[in-house]
Amino acid sequence: MKYRRMGRSGLKVSEICLGTMTFGHGTEEAEAKRMVDLCVDIGINFFDTANNYSNGESEKMLGKTLKGKRRDAIVATKFFNPMGTGPNDSGMSRIHIMNAIEDSLRRLQMDYVDIYYVHHVDVQTPLEEMLRALDDLVHQGKVRYVACSNYEAWRLSEALWISDINNLVRFECYQPQYSLVVRDIEEELIPLCQLKDLGVVVWSPLAGGFLTGKYKPGQTTLAGTRSEEKWVFPRPYLAPNADETLQVLLEISENLGQHPAPIALRWVLEQPAITSAIVGARTTTQLKENLKVLDCSLEDSILQNLTDISHLPERYPKSMEKHMRARRDNAIKQDQYA
Repeated sequence: MKYRRMGRSGLKVSEICLGTMTFGHGTEEAEAKRMVDLCVDIGINFFDTANNYSNGESEKMLGKTLKGKRRDAIVATKFFNPMGTGPNDSGMSRIHIMNAIEDSLRRLQMDYVDIYYVHHVDVQTPLEEMLRALDDLVHQGKVRYVACSNYEAWRLSEALWISDINNLVRFECYQPQYSLVVRDIEEELIPLCQLKDLGVVVWSPLAGGFLTGKYKPGQTTLAGTRSEEKWVFPRPYLAPNADETLQVLLEISENLGQHPAPIALRWVLEQPAITSAIVGARTTTQLKENLKVLDCSLEDSILQNLTDISHLPERYPKSMEKHMRARRDNAIKQDQYA
């Protein structure tokens, strides 16, 4: 198992993180235990959940399956989504954060969580209020590291700045959607995470099953899958060239005699700044297929082929400014220094 450092922190996590969104929604407790045990046995130490997954059942099941294994497990959960009908049962206000962590710890049957994510953006609460509450949780020992998910680059940068000038704990990790067919974060967010030395833990690296080989180019739903339930399959986020990318992935998979999922996952893990990829499954059989990524290595030419076919058009201002270094160098009269 390969372990990677979480940004600038001293925390080390496995390059694959077990996502537990299916726990309590398609995955029963006995199967969940088999999946967790499999991960622990092969050295995966990173587990991801959220308070609203299956209305709290995911946290409960993960806590049960990690009994006796807590010391070696890095457990991440999230808050933001509604967990009740009251006016303070969602968001990132101080009152909700304090209530949410207590509820999550109770469901997990744990004294602390290793990583606590802000799940989404709350435009109704000042960032200062949220960050001071998270700082308190770290000092109380209920949370070890704080993080966020789905933030725009400017909002993430602002949060880091507020933490710095007020001597508050800062985000050490960012969790975005990222895959061969959803590469938007490369434009602004990845450079920011590299500059500020944040870990990047990606969700949906297989695009909700789109890159697993179940689907053919142009196919949007499939009987017996999450897409039929309209659950998770992120078609609105997929790049315009997603079908072309899938076709090339399937061709590479056939040529190599490998399943496409590990190939797609390996591409993600080989990209700059990526710390870990969250992999979920409904069954142990599905999980084992995805975990073949741990033994998957790809030649540079294959990685480049996938990168080229899935590349998105550059956007302004990057598209305009990318040649400015050469233009500046070419403007210098070299002979004046002779």
